[in-house]
Amino acid sequence: MANTSGTGRTEPLRTGSLRNGPRQQALSRRSVLLGGAAVAGAALGGSLPACAQPAPGAATAGAGAADPFTLGVASGDPLPDGMVLWTRLAPEPTAEDGSGGMPARPVPVEWEVAADERFTRVVQRGTTTAAPEFGHSVHVETTGLRPGHEYFYRFRTASALSPAGRTRTAPHPGSAAELALCFASCSHYGEGHFTAYRHLAEEEPQLVLHLGDYQYEYAAEAGDVREVLGPETRTLAGYRQRYAQYRTDPDLQLAHATAPWMVVFDDHEVDNNWARGTPEEPEEDFLQRRAAAFRAYYENMPLRAASRPRGADMRLYRRLRWGSLINLHMLDTRQYRDDQPCGDEGEADCPERLDPDRTLLGTEQERWLLRGLGSSSARWDVLGQQVFFSRLDTDTDDSVEFSTDSWAAYVANRDRIARGLGGTRNGVVLTGDVHRHWAGEVHAAHEDTDSPRVATELVTSSISSGGDGDSDPNAEVLDHNPHLKYYANRRGYVRAEFTAEQVRADHRELPHVSTPGAPVRTGASFAVADGDPALHRV
Repeated sequence: MANTSGTGRTEPLRTGSLRNGPRQQALSRRSVLLGGAAVAGAALGGSLPACAQPAPGAATAGAGAADPFTLGVASGDPLPDGMVLWTRLAPEPTAEDGSGGMPARPVPVEWEVAADERFTRVVQRGTTTAAPEFGHSVHVETTGLRPGHEYFYRFRTASALSPAGRTRTAPHPGSAAELALCFASCSHYGEGHFTAYRHLAEEEPQLVLHLGDYQYEYAAEAGDVREVLGPETRTLAGYRQRYAQYRTDPDLQLAHATAPWMVVFDDHEVDNNWARGTPEEPEEDFLQRRAAAFRAYYENMPLRAASRPRGADMRLYRRLRWGSLINLHMLDTRQYRDDQPCGDEGEADCPERLDPDRTLLGTEQERWLLRGLGSSSARWDVLGQQVFFSRLDTDTDDSVEFSTDSWAAYVANRDRIARGLGGTRNGVVLTGDVHRHWAGEVHAAHEDTDSPRVATELVTSSISSGGDGDSDPNAEVLDHNPHLKYYANRRGYVRAEFTAEQVRADHRELPHVSTPGAPVRTGASFAVADGDPALHRV
């Protein structure tokens, strides 16, 4: 089998320094996962697995030169023949200048992929370059792997060896393979511990979707349970430092090392409630800030070169096909939207939101999405996106009140997408942003809940944003919106299993994030049957 290096050239399989080293011990997938983040300096219980141990003479944080792999490893955007493998070199991860403690010169990095966690069956290896202009990040796009298979990967630079990660390829396009995924959003370092990421990793999903607000731009605030470093992020150095602080978290590292991720941003990766070229507050150099934020986002995510930013522009919407089962459409609901209506008041109603020319997706992305929905032969068409899609009227009296940062502020655009979903065999919308668990049924017309049901929506709560939460069932709002079937104000994520017959979704919830180590429970489970866009409590 041929190798693909990070620079795109191919070379034959060879023996090399990555494979040399001490005799490796047998270990389980579980030990690989639990050891994957330990190199960051936070032990996760038990010893580091053999494949994640530094080689003899490797630099470590306590042995002279610092470990360059403090930010862990990740993979993403799987295809039937490969995926992106990621790491970023940062021996001093939270350096204020954003350099990660690396010299201002390119550094060669070796990588390898194996069919087993002991790395005795290496199937690909190569060398790429970590360049300072991209924060010494590494994005290796592998090809030539077998569809629907599990693989393990790692990196080396000089004598330092990274932790190992587990990943997988997507199934062959004609395969009827099933999919177990988890999706999450909204992880604020200062507002809580990332325990939910650890529990997500322990589910051992085949795929993880992150639907935005991976990091928050704010400076430290009174009441934070963990110290946030640096001022509000506005510069490339500031965004790099903030991502590095997040990525040193062992629970987040574990989640990345467990499965490939598909990521999209929301607002806080740049600035709260930004829309196209408009920041939350007037800001003369906002496009420069956006360009810095986009570059740092790319540097810290397992994204393909097609998503590499060009100044203040970044192509992030894309599609993943999972066999014949799923077409997953990952959307960008920030970069092309018209500014929020009603003065962006948060909760309001105004005629502007009904303007047929208002757009959340932009013309090009909307056409791309509708073409994809219209030509789909998949059993399930799934949107991975950021803001509330179902109708949610929060005024329980005679008037109406909607979030101006949701699809309710772009009704015509929303209804065109709803009709597109209604033309597929099964439509499912996966949503983040609102720091609450919700589950609801999507009707064809936003303003008419007597219109036909066309899809279902599953909304994940936050990983930590909003703190511990409470047990208020929000009964009055649910009664006022009978198409919405569930609400919970606890932190967590959603676990979803897709088969040809149904989708089963479990809202996973934690009682607290203000202190680490919280247990996880299922607050509610729902099933959606093939051909029936209704939620059934199970």
